[in-house]
Amino acid sequence: MPRYFIQLAYDGSTYHGWQIQPKANSVQEEIQNALSKLHGNERIEVVGCGRTDTGVHAKQYFLHTDLPHNWDPQQLVFKLNRMTPPDISFSKAWELHSDLHARFDASRRTYRYFINRHKDPFVREQSWYVQQDLDLSAMNHAAKHLLGVQDFSSFAKAHTDVKTNICEVFTAEWFQTANGHYFEISANRFLRNMVRAIVGTLVEVGLGKIKASELPGIIAAQNRSEAYVSVPAQGLFLWEITYEKAPQLQD
Repeated sequence: MPRYFIQLAYDGSTYHGWQIQPKANSVQEEIQNALSKLHGNERIEVVGCGRTDTGVHAKQYFLHTDLPHNWDPQQLVFKLNRMTPPDISFSKAWELHSDLHARFDASRRTYRYFINRHKDPFVREQSWYVQQDLDLSAMNHAAKHLLGVQDFSSFAKAHTDVKTNICEVFTAEWFQTANGHYFEISANRFLRNMVRAIVGTLVEVGLGKIKASELPGIIAAQNRSEAYVSVPAQGLFLWEITYEKAPQLQD
C-alpha cells in the first residue's frame, strides 16, 4: 500500500492530546475516523511524529499512513480539510517510500512556549498570562545549561514507557515579543511534560526565586521533585519537525 506523509496543524484546546485514549477526544481519533470514512469505513490508522498532551497545540505536525489506493496528494488534503473539525488543518501531503516513519525518523523537534504579559481574553487558550516582570537575561543564562546530551529525568513525568531519559538539546532560548515572551527549545527527542517543567523552572529563575547557577544541580539530581511546577498546557506549541532523510518535507 502507498505510504503518505501529511502535514497539519491543530489547536489542542478541546482535545485530550494527540494519542487515542478511551472515552476522550483526541486529534488522532478525529483523523483516523475521517480517513476511514473516506475509504468506505475500512479501518485506517495513522502514526504521528510525537505525542502532545491535553491542551497542547501544534503549528507543524506530520503523520504517516498507509492507504488502500493511490491519491493525488492535494486532493487528499482537500478531502481531509472538509471532513475534520475546524481546529485541525491540513496543508500538504506527499507519497513517500514505505520505510520512512513519522516518529522514528524525525531528527529534530522544536517547541515554543508563549507567555503573555497583558491580560487578553482572545489569547488565553494560546498563551500563559504572567503579571510579574521576568528577568530574561537570567533565564537565558540558565537555559544554556540545558544544551547538549544529558539525562532529563528531573523534567520528565515519572513512570512513562520510555527506555531512556537522555536527550540531546540543540538550542534553548527566550525571546521578547510585543506582548510578552516565548521560549524556544529544539532537541532530538522530548520526554513527557519535559518542556513545561523546564519552562516552569526557568520562570522561577526569571522571578528571582532561584539562581541560574542552580540548573546544573537540578539536572544532575535526575529527580522530578528537584525541578519546579509545570506551566499550563495552553502556552505550548509543537512548532517544527525536521526530517533529514526527507528534505522535501521542509519545502
